Amino acid sequence: MKAARGFTLLEVLVALTVLAISLGAAIKAAGDYTLNQAYLRDRTFAEWIARNQLATVQLSGDWPKAGQSKGDIEFPQSSGQEPAREWRWVMQVTQTPEDNLRRLDIEIFPLNALDGEPLTRLSGFLNKP
Repeated sequence: MKAARGFTLLEVLVALTVLAISLGAAIKAAGDYTLNQAYLRDRTFAEWIARNQLATVQLSGDWPKAGQSKGDIEFPQSSGQEPAREWRWVMQVTQTPEDNLRRLDIEIFPLNALDGEPLTRLSGFLNKP
């Protein structure tokens, strides 16, 4: 009588277990990559908005009062395929020890997440015109 050849049930189950674990890890890695890309995109947009707000104040020629101001902005502009995102900026203007110099601290939040930490913070200085 000839011995039967092939895989035993135990070998098949072990192979399927190894395959399931490796596919689960691959799916998790792909999901983490996607979340990271979205976070980096939002962080980049927030940085651009903060720099734009700082440049707007610096180029306006105005001498801002010490205190806090807020505003909303849509960025990037709607391209038809993707709607514009809404952001909130908060700018804190403080007087420095130098009378002709003010510090501007700008924080950017997604409009739907005002309670958490800002996505970015940017500080700049403004000389009296």
